[in-house]
Amino acid sequence: MKKEKTKEAYFYGLGRRKRSIARVRLYPGKGQSKVNDKPIEEYFKDIPKESYLKPISLSELTGKYYTTGRVVGGGIFGQVGAFTLGLSRAILKLDSDKYRKALKAAGLLMRDPRERERRKFGLAQGARARKQSPKR
Repeated sequence: MKKEKTKEAYFYGLGRRKRSIARVRLYPGKGQSKVNDKPIEEYFKDIPKESYLKPISLSELTGKYYTTGRVVGGGIFGQVGAFTLGLSRAILKLDSDKYRKALKAAGLLMRDPRERERRKFGLAQGARARKQSPKR
């Protein structure tokens, strides 16, 4: 038998940071926020809760909405940044006029353009590391 999914209304946001991509859904009501099918506190256990739930607290939606997210690629800090951007974009779809000013002032609506520099051939380990030149 096929398991039928019930269609729930949600707001969607996509976030990227370094090599990480986060697809975030914002659902109305009370529920447990999850990332990759784990509770959000467990998935981001080494990160302060205020940092990845900052968009919800700034827009005063705590307790009114919960999130689910899929995060792939990169490290934990890149994933947190991607998740936060995706959540901010989902909140904008909820009501852009009301929340844009607060989210923009906190710097949560702009993608961080910094990427890892590639390693060049012929050099030591790292992007810019050179071998030490001999003295005299």
